[in-house]
Amino acid sequence: MSVPGSKKTKMIAGFAVIVAFLSIFIVSSQRHSSAEAKGSDYESIELFTDVMAIIKKSYVEEVDTKKLVYGAINGMLSSLDPHSSFMPPDTYKEMKIDTKGAFGGLGIEISIKDGVLTVISPIEDTPAFKAGIKAGDMILKIDDKFTKDLNINDAVKRMRGQKGSKVILTIMREGFEKPKEFPIIRDIIQVKSVKFHLMDGGYGYVRIAQFQEKTDDDLSKALKTMKEEYKGELKGLVLDMRNDPGGLLDQAVKVADHFVPEGQMIVYTEGREKDSKMQFTSKRGGKEPNYPVVVVINGGSASASEIVAGALQDHKRAIIMGTQSFGKGSVQTIIPMSDNSGLRLTTARYYTPKGRSIQAKGITPDITVEAVELPKSTGKKDGMHLREKDLENHFETEDKAGVGEAKKDEKKIDKKDDKAEKVPSKLEDNLKNDYQVLRALDLLKGWELIKSMGSDK
Repeated sequence: MSVPGSKKTKMIAGFAVIVAFLSIFIVSSQRHSSAEAKGSDYESIELFTDVMAIIKKSYVEEVDTKKLVYGAINGMLSSLDPHSSFMPPDTYKEMKIDTKGAFGGLGIEISIKDGVLTVISPIEDTPAFKAGIKAGDMILKIDDKFTKDLNINDAVKRMRGQKGSKVILTIMREGFEKPKEFPIIRDIIQVKSVKFHLMDGGYGYVRIAQFQEKTDDDLSKALKTMKEEYKGELKGLVLDMRNDPGGLLDQAVKVADHFVPEGQMIVYTEGREKDSKMQFTSKRGGKEPNYPVVVVINGGSASASEIVAGALQDHKRAIIMGTQSFGKGSVQTIIPMSDNSGLRLTTARYYTPKGRSIQAKGITPDITVEAVELPKSTGKKDGMHLREKDLENHFETEDKAGVGEAKKDEKKIDKKDDKAEKVPSKLEDNLKNDYQVLRALDLLKGWELIKSMGSDK
């Protein structure tokens, strides 16, 4: 006679046995897989040591063990992505100097794109910039050495050297029928992170060439100086980050912090490790007034400059103008090693506040404006057109204003004459023939005009 519920009890017991068996099987499989992975790792390491032993014993010449190990690490990292690399002690030391804004060489930021050594951007006012090197240029040779099999560190070493020495870069560029040689004289590179100029009408211009240790401090000083010069708040700002290859992430966050509302996301990163998952939000205080901002970018704008442009674009705090940016959306962590060498390893991807990845895409401008070479000024205010006042025997202007108004106009003219006698700075002179900056300034002025028309109603 069966006891009530015994059938159900047997079924439960049977199910428990099956679950226990499956659990043991899964744990056993996981351990087996883990053991297999470890076994595979050990086999690979054993293969490496075997090859190194054979090279040490049988290579035609005696080889330094450290040279072999460094070469193996370089090969390992170059198989991952273009930005991960190993820095021997001397290179690592130079890298730390670079972020402070002074180093020797040509002044050129490079990467490997589609297997070709490619210019991200020449740094402003450096030998490479003055020689005519442009973003997107493909470097085929450094002196007589083809770059096809060079990693980033080897390429950098070949381009750096004593001040006054010459290096020849063989460049292929879109529009070139054949490669062209660019002889460049090496120099000590002193990179000025921030340049600025107060333009007519109270509009500010700030150029960030690279994100260094003091970029945010320099930006704060630039904004303060322009406000003092104008004797009031700026009417608008052109933030120029063309050919800015990036730099320090914390400086990019601090620059964006001037314009992004408190508590709002600036950028976040995602990676495999807990430490690589970070969020950066705007802090309290130090905000610029809500004046219009136009950010100018191009194909040489990368990394940190894309973080700033992406944050301001997502928060609708600025109009992005220019051409598509470079598209470097990965984060590299610098890890010091025991022998004073350094490991630059890609540990995360960064995303704009709205979750956009920049990697291999870049920032798309709200308004596309290509760079255009403008003719140099002829001395007239509008050098491109002949005006009535330029014609011989033209009629002079008859002023119908009242006496008081006429005197006021005379004062304005005198003030303009004083300004005309002032010798313009090199930056100011360059801006007059910079089509993209002029378009950005036009947009700011149009913005102000539309706002004033609305307030008149």
